[in-house]
Amino acid sequence: MGAVAIEQPAKAARSSKLRVRDGVATAVRISRQVFGATRERSVVVSLALVVVLVASSIGVVVSAHQNRELFNTLSQLQNERDLYQREWSQLLLEQSALSAHGRVEKLAAERFSMVVPGREDIVLVPMAAPVYQK
Repeated sequence: MGAVAIEQPAKAARSSKLRVRDGVATAVRISRQVFGATRERSVVVSLALVVVLVASSIGVVVSAHQNRELFNTLSQLQNERDLYQREWSQLLLEQSALSAHGRVEKLAAERFSMVVPGREDIVLVPMAAPVYQK
């Protein structure tokens, strides 16, 4: 174990009151100097420029934040578009497979007992001349 030094309690209340009083006096003196300096034209112009600078920097931050949000939204929408395009191509493949002539003919024969007519069952009807009305 090491040695422990015990200090006598200092007069904290009295010294802290003096520190507070000195701090308030310093703050009042500085504020008088600042407000006194604002009467000069160059200080007013400088303060106005500082306000414009702060406002523009806040605008840049807000703009960058909106840009990030919009970029994230764009990325999500592009991913969604890609999913829909994949689904659409799969649906087109399925449609082409289901509507193949061989499959349709096979289903018609199985479900409805349909057959392809023979040559002797086919009748050609001559095309009639168009009739014009006056």
